[in-house]
Amino acid sequence: MTPRLKLDHLVYAVPDLAASIESFEHRLGQAPRAGGRHVGLGTHNAILPLANECYVELIAIDPDADKPNHPHPFGLDSLDGPRLVTWAVRSRSIESDVERARTQGYDPGAVLSMSRRSPSGELLEWKLTLRVDAIGDGIVPFVIDWGKTPHPASIAAGQLGELELEMFCGDHPHRDPIQQALDALNVEFELGVLAERKLTARIKGPRGRMMLN
Repeated sequence: MTPRLKLDHLVYAVPDLAASIESFEHRLGQAPRAGGRHVGLGTHNAILPLANECYVELIAIDPDADKPNHPHPFGLDSLDGPRLVTWAVRSRSIESDVERARTQGYDPGAVLSMSRRSPSGELLEWKLTLRVDAIGDGIVPFVIDWGKTPHPASIAAGQLGELELEMFCGDHPHRDPIQQALDALNVEFELGVLAERKLTARIKGPRGRMMLN
């Protein structure tokens, strides 16, 4: 049986990265660690490691970066408050996993090579999938493969305590095509039906709990 693709990280879009880092620290008792700048995308991020080698990525428009000649990713240009926009599942062989999903009726999109430098100057390189006509408004995850690069959660966890992802689920009014895509990706995910799209996570920290949606 082919192993399921498991959660790699949650993508949490925020209007202001510094303010959001302070909010996480106040509510959870742990502060996300600065990640780095995404050159060419006009964004920067912070990493909050969770148990089981996964993490929350806080991403925002970088006010010190040149504005790209294309929209910022994850709807950041129209963001009016923090939003859990999507998530990623981890692959050890992204090209093979993408091809397998295609044979099952779902195309995750093109495989792109990405990179950024950590605050210490270390070059991090990875591959991910990008589907232009994404379905489910972020509920269907993209696929990521870190290759030989150390996982961001393991890098950040050396300075931060362990946080627990207590719950992660989604809802959508059009459940069936989303579930078909999840099945093709070989991803297990709790998906319900509501009148509006909803992606929800609950994190437990030493100071309390925090809901992301």
